[in-house]
Amino acid sequence: MIPWSTLVVFTAASFVLVISPGPNHLYIIARAVSQGRAAGVASAFGVEAGTLVHIAAAAAGLSYLVARSATLFAMVKWAGVAYLIYLGIRTLMARGEHTADQARPQPLRRVFLEGVLVNVLNPKVILFFLAFLPQFVDPAAGSAALQVVVLGLTLLVLGLVSDIVYALGAGTLGARLRAKAKLLRNVSGAVYLGLGVATAFTGARTA
Repeated sequence: MIPWSTLVVFTAASFVLVISPGPNHLYIIARAVSQGRAAGVASAFGVEAGTLVHIAAAAAGLSYLVARSATLFAMVKWAGVAYLIYLGIRTLMARGEHTADQARPQPLRRVFLEGVLVNVLNPKVILFFLAFLPQFVDPAAGSAALQVVVLGLTLLVLGLVSDIVYALGAGTLGARLRAKAKLLRNVSGAVYLGLGVATAFTGARTA
């Protein structure tokens, strides 16, 4: 099992990382501002459900395979780029469909699933599980896969707390700006497009 000293250091380092604003936070903020706290929290749970996928993949060695293969990495990367750009265009194009009073919020189930996809298709998360987490895996401490799961779940809990704080804060701000529906849609759309562009320039691979 992982030594307590290693777990404490990992938790402290992960805490610093998860509280720093990043792509997942920007996605959650965009959802919370445009649709309220409930949507922000749903997107936060969706993002961390995506983390479960990364944990399982890392434990099974799939993340290593993806990062070692330029082709597989590129497929994941560009799928993520395409999806984020799709969200951005869809949000911006919706500006004329409804007035602020008639705007129809998306079902929370759909918000949750979009959060899952955004995280699963984020190549930065794959690189995180490859470059950061393995440094705390000790072959002499037992099953490497089990250690990956324990460390990954620790990261997930910290991330969920951070995500919910961002969601509630942004949801409160969004409630105050609800009348400015056009501005909120433009901001949300720009965030999605920005995330897509940022992902496109993440982790360039060579054969």
